[in-house]
Amino acid sequence: MSSLINADTRHVFKQQAKLMGNQFELSAVTDDEGLAHNFIKAGIDEIKRIEQLLTTYRDDSETNLINKNAGVAPVHVSRETFHLVERAQRISAVTQGAFDLSYGSVDKQLWNFDTQAQSLPDKKTALKMVRLINYRNIVLDREQCTVFLRQKGMRIGFGGIGKGYAADRAKLVMKNMGCTSGVVNASGDLNAWGYQPGGKPWTIGIVNPNAANTAFSYMNVTDLAVATSGNYEKYIMVDGKKYSHTINPKTGLPVTGIKSVTIIAPHAEIADAMATPVTIMGIEAGLYMINQMNNIEAVLIDDNDRIYTSKKIRITH
Repeated sequence: MSSLINADTRHVFKQQAKLMGNQFELSAVTDDEGLAHNFIKAGIDEIKRIEQLLTTYRDDSETNLINKNAGVAPVHVSRETFHLVERAQRISAVTQGAFDLSYGSVDKQLWNFDTQAQSLPDKKTALKMVRLINYRNIVLDREQCTVFLRQKGMRIGFGGIGKGYAADRAKLVMKNMGCTSGVVNASGDLNAWGYQPGGKPWTIGIVNPNAANTAFSYMNVTDLAVATSGNYEKYIMVDGKKYSHTINPKTGLPVTGIKSVTIIAPHAEIADAMATPVTIMGIEAGLYMINQMNNIEAVLIDDNDRIYTSKKIRITH
């Protein structure tokens, strides 16, 4: 009589939730459904906590208090918010402003993203609409723990980094509770750790920009985060040319040339924050920047479906 020794009895338990305006899916690997539920609930509660901290939909959120006092006075914030803004500022410096928290300052009349739009705003108008976007005008006082926006009308928003930060925090909370393996998927920006039942790494699909529900390539990952930014879901066509919903903060005009950017990094916050600036910077400058950085890789697809990768990536179809 023979028996299987050390058979893996664990399963992947999943739950979806609408959080931060996005569809999240949290997964936990365990042999105990009740325990999985506790892990996932703790992760969801942590994402909700961050949503309350960073949202612009609540008058009393720290983000809105900073925005209300733009050009008036510094606002005292929690250390958590302060450090997130501080890290975002470093990313702005590295990307030469292609990533910018003050992106929220863009005049909403400029680019009410409407797929029916038939034309682009002229360059002069677009430039005027983005005049308040400037990360150098976000003033931090570490000692006082304050954030001050120098100009009236300036606004910050965490849309480019908040989802990733929330995914990292949910992962940390779940791991601290003893969840040794799982995935936090924030609408395609995801953080995976540990291994699937049976011991294999997690398999991540890179979205095919020409068919959003299919993958053009797969990667095996563990203890890594992956984020994708693309024009395959939101874009307009003007004179037969596709324009992304991503706006270049320096010009106010939509980005062209790249269909999608996938960033692989140790933390979802970094992956999330780097995907958009690489799109804005373009293939050559974007890849050059990524190749100067440690532990960050990228896969880019241009408008002609050509694939470009950073130094250490090998694509398999």
